[in-house]
Amino acid sequence: MSKASVIISTYNQPKWLKKVLWSYEFQTESNFEIVIADDGSSPETKTVIDDFIKHSKLKITHVWHQDDGFQKTIILNKAIMATTTDYLIFTDGDCVARKDFVALHLRLRKNKSVLSGGYFKLSEQISHHLGHVHIENQNCFDSDWLKKNGLKKTFKNNKLTSGGFKSWLLNTFTPTKATFDGMNVSAWKQDILNVNGFDERMKYGGEDREIGERMTNNGVKFIQARYSLICVHLYHDRPYKNDDDLLLNKQIRKHVLKTKSVWTDHGIV
Repeated sequence: MSKASVIISTYNQPKWLKKVLWSYEFQTESNFEIVIADDGSSPETKTVIDDFIKHSKLKITHVWHQDDGFQKTIILNKAIMATTTDYLIFTDGDCVARKDFVALHLRLRKNKSVLSGGYFKLSEQISHHLGHVHIENQNCFDSDWLKKNGLKKTFKNNKLTSGGFKSWLLNTFTPTKATFDGMNVSAWKQDILNVNGFDERMKYGGEDREIGERMTNNGVKFIQARYSLICVHLYHDRPYKNDDDLLLNKQIRKHVLKTKSVWTDHGIV
C-alpha cells in the first residue's frame, strides 16, 4: 500500500501540469499515489495525463467533472474520496515539487496535525524556460541558476537556500501564520473527513483556509514548515477571481470563526 496520496488540483493548464508531473518522477520517496483533481479541463489535459501514465511507474488516478465554473472544492472532495491512503498531500498543477517533497511531508507529519509548506513564485520567463532536464537536475531550486535566468534577489530566496538549522530558525520565527494553503499542505485523511472536507459553496479566495479553520476548531494543530517543504510556483493569471465570490467566502469564514464550527453541511457528506 502507498504511504501517501498526492492530490494535484488542475484546470486547463496542460503545459504546467506536465512539468509538475515530471517533478514526481524524481522524488526520493517513490511509494505514493497521485490523484489529479481536474475541475473540468478540456481533452488536452487528459492527453497529457494519459501520456504520462504510459511512461510512469507511479499510480495515477484522474478525477474529472464537467466544467461549470470554479468548482475546485467539489472536485477536491471527490479526489479525497478517490484516495487509498490515510495521509494526504495537497498541491496545485502549477507547483513543481522539490525531490524531497513527498519524503519530507511523510517524515515531518505528526498525529492530529497539519503540515503547512511553502512555495516560491517563478517569473513568467523562467516558468516557460523550465524544462524536463532542469527539473531532473533540480535547477529550479538552485538560486544561482535562477539568478542567471533573471531571478531578483529578495528575502524570499531563503526558501531555496535554507535547510537544517536555518530552516528550523526561519520556520520558528516567521511572522507568517501556518495555514491550510492548497499549494503545499498535508494532513491525515481522517482529520479532513472529521470536518466533512471542503465547503462546496466556496469559490476562489480562501476556500482552502476555511477547511483549515474548521480543523483548528476541531483540535488539529498546524505546523509551520514553509522553509522546509518547498515547491516552485509557475506563473499564471487568475481570471476566475471576482469580488462577489470573495465576499461570500469571507462571510462563510467569518461564521466559522464566530461559531467555532467544525462541520460543514455542504461538504463530502
